Amino acid sequence: MSVDTLPIAIDLLVEAGDWPDEGQLARLVAQAVEASFAVGQLPALKGSELSVVFTDDEHVRQLNADYREKDKATNVLSFPGCPPDSKLFGPLLGDIVVARETVVAEAAELGLAFEDHLTHLVVHGLLHLFGHDHLEDDEAERMESLETEILARLGIADPYAEPPL
Repeated sequence: MSVDTLPIAIDLLVEAGDWPDEGQLARLVAQAVEASFAVGQLPALKGSELSVVFTDDEHVRQLNADYREKDKATNVLSFPGCPPDSKLFGPLLGDIVVARETVVAEAAELGLAFEDHLTHLVVHGLLHLFGHDHLEDDEAERMESLETEILARLGIADPYAEPPL
């Protein structure tokens, strides 16, 4: 699936960090978005816009401090454009911001392919924009189950499965 055939527009920005080329990132994001919409039946106005920013840990640390009062880097941040209880989302879905160094370190630590982990984080961030959360156990279980189903559609193993001994 290409960015041109998605039900939403994607604005991609490589702001900082040693990311793969923009074409590769665009394909990865398009696949993650397509699978999320297909499996999750995400209710967005046709032609809505999603922003995905690829940056470094320092920028994410600053955003996390400014908006969440947590002065540390994290893998992905989501900034929704609509209230979480909306029936239909858009036209501005929001922003997903991904931190390069954290994603690389987590993928290595978990023994995951970088692209698989990055795809998971894009799916995770997108679901947050549509009101999904993981603060409570039941919410986390629903969100993780949906993420697992979306990733399976893309041929990516369950990121929440226990690793083999």
